[in-house]
Parts: sequence; structure tokens; C-alpha cells
Amino acid sequence: MYGRDPWGGPLEINATDSTTTDDERSRNLQDLDRAALSRPLDETQQSWLLGPGEQKKKKYVDLGCIIVSRKIFVWTVGTLLVSAFIAGFITLIVKTVPRHHHKHGPPDNYTLALQKALMFFNAQKSGKLPKHNNVSWRGNSCLQDGKSDASVIKDLVGGYYDAGDAIKFHFPKSFAMTMLSWSVIEYSAKYEAAGELDHVKEIIKWGTDYLLKTFNHSADTITTLAAQVGIGDTSGGSTTPNDHYCWMRPEDIDYDRPVTECHSCSDLAAEMAAALAAASIVFKDNKAYSKKLVHGATTLFKFSREQRGRYSAGGSEAAIFYNSSSYWDEFVWGGAWMYYATGNSSYLKLATAPGLAKHAGAFWGGSDYGVLSWDNKLAGAQVLLSRLRLFLSPGYPYEEILRTFHNQTSIIMCSYLPVFSSFNRTKGGLIQLNHGRPQPLQYVVNAAFLATVYSDYLDAADTPGWYCGPNFFSTDVLRDFAKTQIDYILGKNPRKMSYIVGFGDHYPKHVHHRGASIPKNRIRYSCTGGWKWRDTSKPNPNTLTGAMVAGPDKHDGFHDVRTNYNYTEPTLAGNAGLVAALVALSGDKRTGVDKNTIFSAVPPMFPTPPPPPAPWKP
Repeated sequence: MYGRDPWGGPLEINATDSTTTDDERSRNLQDLDRAALSRPLDETQQSWLLGPGEQKKKKYVDLGCIIVSRKIFVWTVGTLLVSAFIAGFITLIVKTVPRHHHKHGPPDNYTLALQKALMFFNAQKSGKLPKHNNVSWRGNSCLQDGKSDASVIKDLVGGYYDAGDAIKFHFPKSFAMTMLSWSVIEYSAKYEAAGELDHVKEIIKWGTDYLLKTFNHSADTITTLAAQVGIGDTSGGSTTPNDHYCWMRPEDIDYDRPVTECHSCSDLAAEMAAALAAASIVFKDNKAYSKKLVHGATTLFKFSREQRGRYSAGGSEAAIFYNSSSYWDEFVWGGAWMYYATGNSSYLKLATAPGLAKHAGAFWGGSDYGVLSWDNKLAGAQVLLSRLRLFLSPGYPYEEILRTFHNQTSIIMCSYLPVFSSFNRTKGGLIQLNHGRPQPLQYVVNAAFLATVYSDYLDAADTPGWYCGPNFFSTDVLRDFAKTQIDYILGKNPRKMSYIVGFGDHYPKHVHHRGASIPKNRIRYSCTGGWKWRDTSKPNPNTLTGAMVAGPDKHDGFHDVRTNYNYTEPTLAGNAGLVAALVALSGDKRTGVDKNTIFSAVPPMFPTPPPPPAPWKP
């Protein structure tokens, strides 16, 4: 019979063993025990032999609300203490070790000049001034504008005085607002970096709020538009008090200020439409105001198209001071801005109509071709529409005329370069865009802005430059042209004079400006009583900070004489171009233009395929 050995071997039990004595059995079992214990036992075998072992008793910590293992408790507390020590050590190092602050460098000259140039607009404000206008010698003025019985439009309080007088010319004023808005749309990041974005937007809104007063902006159709407030004609020896005959602070004016209205003034209405349309993009985040501006611009542009005529025609006083040569350029310029503000393709079709461009002079040269001014906006319109081709490429049916505008823009940029002889330069390097005529700086700053913004357009479109005939020029050449011209204005000229009041150490002290030349001493000077301040050789008692004067002559000469406005008078339009050029050149070049904001209202463009060719006829 066989059994199983509990220690792992076979166990034989024979019948003969039954006779074995107890002593023998005992000895045999002892031998087996020793044999078994001499072999290693696994855990199972040990458990059989020894029974269940005594388990180690775990220790716990009673925290009142919870009982946790003592081991876990010790590890948790230890971890927290070590973490607190490390955090405290790091804090101690941070607070005791000196830190190196990476400060921004000082503002460049363009930024410093920009901050001053904007202040000129504060000094030109008419009406009830805001509390923080920051021009101590200015106050409320001309609060009765438009309230005469003869005026259809009864409230024309506000806006800006044009120059050194108190006349409000709406044609150049509108152009100034358009230029400021264009610069904000392209360079809002640079304005913000200079700390001037809110300031320039407030300046624009002061102007557009006033422009909305000059017509019935709530109507869809109008027949009357205010063109001017105040008069300045002194021809024929007239001694009737007006804004040119008298030399008075605006705050002291007591003579009548008639309103000039127009009923067929396409140029003025289209320019005002451009101003409101451009501003609507600036204020696009203020939806109610932006919509109000767009509606007003739509009404004005419709009026400009339906009631054809020049605002300065018919021997009007405007012809003496701000004569408009045509309204065709305003149609192209205004149409482009209306398209950007509304996304309505009918405006783009108008702005790119070949017949319109032909009337505006887009296909012929002339001595003033490429010169952007308050009178002729064609160069600006071509740059603006070249932008559309560069970034959106709308294709047919616009491509042909847009390509023409783009090519003409390239030609204009070529004409600015000194290697070409399109325009003369003074010995000091100032380009003579007005061919040696007086007041050159207003044209120079506009060209500097166009050159810089077009250069930035090309950079943003990953285009390194452009061709002038067979010669290729990089975008840096355009920026260098703009810099040399603005540097001249800031003081890098033969006279070492800054032509911006308050910038640098040497600038004009006898600016042709009534408010700046008469002290604020609680004495009211009459119409002719202020002449003594006009004629004195003493410097102005008030600093007209940021005003860009008319500029030097074609020989780099300049006479700092108050009575010679061809040298020393600043204007709204001139300063607007200056601001635009300064912000374009300021700060980091890599900031560039804002590619997309101007297209906010423009719907996605799906170019229409050209029509199929006519069927072949044998």
C-alpha cells in the first residue's frame, strides 16, 4: 500500500511493520523529522508546520475628524514642511538678489514729435472745450456759430479753426480728419505704444461730431451743406470786421460770423463722406456711433453724385483760400473709403470705373502728378486701392484698373527718389513738390506718409521692393526717403531749425496765430486793438506746441516773422499729414501696418470669372 509523504516523497507501509515496537517507531519518526528539517521549507510548508504567523500591528494617528496611518501622516507632514522650506528659500533669494529690469529705450524723435504734433489740434478747438484740453491759454469760443437767422443749419458750434485765424473751412478740415483716421487704421499699435491712441481718437471724434452738424445727417437725402463758418476776404480795402481783418483771441470775437452754404458741391461732400467713412472704421467697436457715421457718409456721397459742382466755383470766397480744382479725385477717394466702410461693391465699381479715373487724371502726368494735398487726393486714392490688390486681389472685373493704379503708384514712388528728376530739391535736401511755391511742408509730409505706408504694404505682402523701369528698389529706399524729409523738418537742415513748434531748442517763436500771439491777461483786445500783438517783434507769449509752420523757401531760407504767413502759419491739413508721417516712422519698423482692420466691413471676395470669349465666326 502506498501513501503520500507529506514532505514530498513516497511513503511505503508494509504489513510487517505492524509488528514493529513503539521504540522503533519513535526512532524512525525522529530520523524522519531530522531529514525533513534538514531540507529548506517554502512558505506553504512553514505555514503547515508552524500555523498562522503573528502579523505586525499597524499604528494609527487619530486626528479627531479622521484616523490615518501614522506612516502616511508622517510623510504628509514632512512633505509639507520641506515644500514650505523650499518656497521660503526661493522667496528669500528673489527678494535679496538684485534684479535687472529690461527697460524700454527712450522714445525716438518721431514719437516725441508725434506727441507734440497732436497737441496742435487741442489748441485749434472751437466751441465749448472739454475739461482736459491741456492748453492753458485757450477757452470756450464762438458759441453762437450758425445761430443767425440767415443760416439754415442752426448749430455749428465746435470743430476746429483752420489755421492762425478763426475761420472754419470744412474742405481742408475734412481732409485732415480723413488723414488722421487713415493713420489710426494702419498704425493703431504704434499710437498705443506712444500712449496717444485715445488722444488721436478723441481728436478725430471732435472733428466728426462737428461734421455731422454741417448737414441733416439723419436724412437719406439732402440739398444743403455748410461749407464754411466765418469770412476772411479783405480785398478792396474793406474795414468790415472779419476773421482776417481783426486780430483777436477767438474767445473775444464779437463780430458776425456768417455761414457759407452750398447746394452743388461734389468735392466738399465727397471729402466729408470720406472723412466720416474712414472714421467709422476707427470707431468700429462703438457700433452705434460707427453706424451713425456710415449713414452720414452715405447721405453725403449720394448728394455729391447727384448735385454736381465744385464748392469753390462761382467766385465764392473759398476760391481765394482753398480753391478746389475738380471733384473727380474726390469721387475716387471717397468711393474707396465708402467701399471699405460699407463693403458695398457698388462703391468699388465706382472708384474703379475707368472713365472716372480718366477724369481724375490717373492716366496722364503733369507737374503735380503724385502730389497728395487737401485739393487733389488722387495719389492717396491710388495707394489705398493698391492696398486692396496687394492683400485681397479681387480679380475680375476690378483687376485691370487696380493693376493700373498699382503701376501708377509705383511710378509715383519712383518720382520721390532723388535718382530721378521729377522734383527738384533744395541744397538742404527738401523735395520741392510744389515746385518752389510757398508753404511746401504740407506736401512733403503727405509724401512721406504715402512712401512709408506703401513700403509697409509691400513688406506685409512679402514683396521686397518695386521696379522703376529696369531698376529694382527695396522698400528700405522708400522709408529712407521719408526719414530724410521728416528729419529735415525736425531740424536736420542748413538752418538747424525745427519747423515744429516746441520740438528741439531752435524753432519758430513768431508763429502767425492770433490765439498764441495775444497774452491771456484778462484784457479784451478789440478788432484792431490786437494789431499791436500782430506787429510786435517779441516772441509769442503762448507756445503753440506741435504746430508745423508753412516752412522754408526753395533756398532753405526762413523768416520767423508773424506777419508773413507763407513762412510761419500752420494749418490743420498740414499737421494731419505730419501726424500721419510721424506715426508711420515711429517705433519699431517690424510693427508694420494692420493688414485686416480696414477690411472689417468687406465681405469675402470670390472673383467673378471673366465672360467667355465670343463664338468663333468663319
